[in-house]
Amino acid sequence: RTRAGMLRQVSDFSDFSRGHWLQELLCQGEQPSHVQSSPDGQHLLVLQKSRPPPLPQVVAFQRHGIGGADLERNWQPPQPALVGLLFLQSPMTLGTWVLAIVWEHGRTEVWHFVVAVGWQLLQTVELCQGARARIVSVCSQGTSLMWCEERPPLDAHLDMSKCAFRFCVCTRALEVGEQGVRLGTVRIVLHNSPEYQILASPQHVFLVPTTASFATTSKFLLIWHPEKAKLTITAPSAGFIHSKALRSSSESDFRKLLLGSVGLLSGLAPLDIYTSAVSSSGGLLLVSTKGAVNVVEPDGTQRHIIDLQGGSLAQGGPVQLKTFGSILACVLAGVLYLIDQNSGRLVEKKILSTKKVHFLESPEEEDSIQLLTQTGIYSFSFSRPEDSSKPEPFLVEMVFEEACRYYQRRSLSSSKLTVEKLKKGGVFQAPVALTAILQHSLCQKQKPVQGLQDTYAKLLSTMSLELQSYMSLELLKTCVVCAPESEVENYCEKLVEQELSRVLHSDMDKDNLVYLNSIFVSFPKAAWKATRSCLQLQQNGDGLLVARATPEVWKKVLAGPQQEEVGQNGIVPLFELICASFLRFKPKWLPRFVELTQQYVSISWTYSSKEGLEGRVPLYKRALGVLARRNKRSEADDEMELELLLCSERPKAVLQALHLLIHLKRWQRVVEVAEKFSKLSPLLNKEIFTTLLAEFAQHRELDPYLDMLWPLCPADLTASEILTVVLQHLPPSQEDPVPFSSEGNQLTVGLLKPLLQRVVQRPCVQDEMYLDALQGSTFPPPTPPREH
Repeated sequence: RTRAGMLRQVSDFSDFSRGHWLQELLCQGEQPSHVQSSPDGQHLLVLQKSRPPPLPQVVAFQRHGIGGADLERNWQPPQPALVGLLFLQSPMTLGTWVLAIVWEHGRTEVWHFVVAVGWQLLQTVELCQGARARIVSVCSQGTSLMWCEERPPLDAHLDMSKCAFRFCVCTRALEVGEQGVRLGTVRIVLHNSPEYQILASPQHVFLVPTTASFATTSKFLLIWHPEKAKLTITAPSAGFIHSKALRSSSESDFRKLLLGSVGLLSGLAPLDIYTSAVSSSGGLLLVSTKGAVNVVEPDGTQRHIIDLQGGSLAQGGPVQLKTFGSILACVLAGVLYLIDQNSGRLVEKKILSTKKVHFLESPEEEDSIQLLTQTGIYSFSFSRPEDSSKPEPFLVEMVFEEACRYYQRRSLSSSKLTVEKLKKGGVFQAPVALTAILQHSLCQKQKPVQGLQDTYAKLLSTMSLELQSYMSLELLKTCVVCAPESEVENYCEKLVEQELSRVLHSDMDKDNLVYLNSIFVSFPKAAWKATRSCLQLQQNGDGLLVARATPEVWKKVLAGPQQEEVGQNGIVPLFELICASFLRFKPKWLPRFVELTQQYVSISWTYSSKEGLEGRVPLYKRALGVLARRNKRSEADDEMELELLLCSERPKAVLQALHLLIHLKRWQRVVEVAEKFSKLSPLLNKEIFTTLLAEFAQHRELDPYLDMLWPLCPADLTASEILTVVLQHLPPSQEDPVPFSSEGNQLTVGLLKPLLQRVVQRPCVQDEMYLDALQGSTFPPPTPPREH
């Protein structure tokens, strides 16, 4: 009796048609090469290659005595080897599935089972088109087969090591109907590639390199998306790298696919894969030689699940992997590990009496695991014991694990801190006190209140509000699970708001940031409403956006981990998450929000502050980066880019916006921007006026706005400098000038005369100096300049 359930025997092989043969086979010195159950769990397939009987054979026999002949297929050693036993979907007239036996040279036998008759051969087909092709790996996805085949060079004397990229990845539909088996056309997914192991999930196909002899190709994985005809390059050490749609056969060349990523791939670490499997959720499970279990999602991101003991892996011990819902079952060196894939928590660790274990399908019992051993079939259920309704054991364990992580970060010792050391050490009293308080508070409604120590009682009075908040949050989660569909959205909004508020008032570490990313992705609308509430975003009487967030919340929003600290697994900093929400739900507020953040930074952090944003990417550039990552570009995005550049009030950004407006020929807005931002600084005023004067010299678009443009002329700009700029930017004449042009776009002295008169009539600097001296009350007066 455990937290996960019970391990009980459900069969001693007596309910199998060939139970005694199977038991003798399992008791032999060597394991069967492959054991697999049918999707309905009623048939068992055993592949035996090297042990007696002397001939390799495939045996498929029944369970529960359905009746009919068993399938027994053997072959002589000169015949090509068997590479795959696959179950394919078929119409209901023939049952829900058929069995495909794929041989190395491409020949495929399609079998189906008929009740009271037994196994029948439907048809034999040829997958490969070339006679020299050799299949090295094959998988099935729905009604299609996908395989990796070797295509040896025509010249047999060539060194095979020089022909590394001699493999080809192909796919082909294999449909089974009432009229027989129909093969579709061969489609080449990838050619001129290295050898890959093909693993299929319901929607995607993973291509895992099978050898580490080639340094470049053994550093990454490939993911094939059949619906989009797209290949994704990903590496567990770097995350998503590149994705490309393969629209034609010319684009499916392996070397062309890597052409733009060779520099990045060369710096990655080689893959460390001991074994791999596909999870029920569609991810690729990878076990390293050190015992680390990771999952690669179909979008190319990678997530660490748990670390297992790696001693048996180094010695070459067998590893069995299979997922049952959210539970990952792993058998390593005679130990069964049950792991929650979502949280990475070890649910159960059970020592088995044998190391020879195979996982079977259990469609009738979704909450259990079926194990095939030498003595029979055992079931391990996930049902909780009757007395396991108390939440405190799990919560206490979480407290101690979190305390281990916290103290490990602060420790200067290299020794690993465990929960057992934490409990027995007697030094770390904080987690012990916290668990005592939690057990006392959570159980007081179920049983009489037990007395607490005086120090714990004082701490409980301090933590009472936090505990009430925690309990209300747990109650709200329960309401989300049990609520009808019409109320789920309201509960989710409240839950997301509480979670966002909680994270913003705690340390913004990497785990919290990953959690916030999942919230914003899963509940975008609720996250947007929670952001407005936590930052207190609202419009004032003038219609301007204001934020009344506390300084601590602003620091979490702006000073969180940057992208280089978080990694390249698609994790976005909090500021970028909020900007993306603005763009999705309230784009008009984004420039003002960036302006508010810049005002807070300028007030709160000095240039010498260590926790400030000095040396980091400016906030307006981070917002522009979020805008640039949008899939479709529109005119509203161009306007948003202008507003973000202008709201920064940085000289380079203002000039960039000015040039963008000039390119769009929006002259009214150009002059308005020039009038507004010329007042910020003399240098920016001079840059803006020089830019507009150059545009004035080239065309006549600015002529209607000269009355507003000439007053912007800087005080230190002379007439000769103005003429120099004009002459440098005059458009080249195609022919000899004429006295009176008919085109009307020539620059004339009359257009430039008001500006030159304005500059010439302006008092000189010395006159202004004397004017100030005469009007001022300073004594003695300044010394007049000497006459040469």
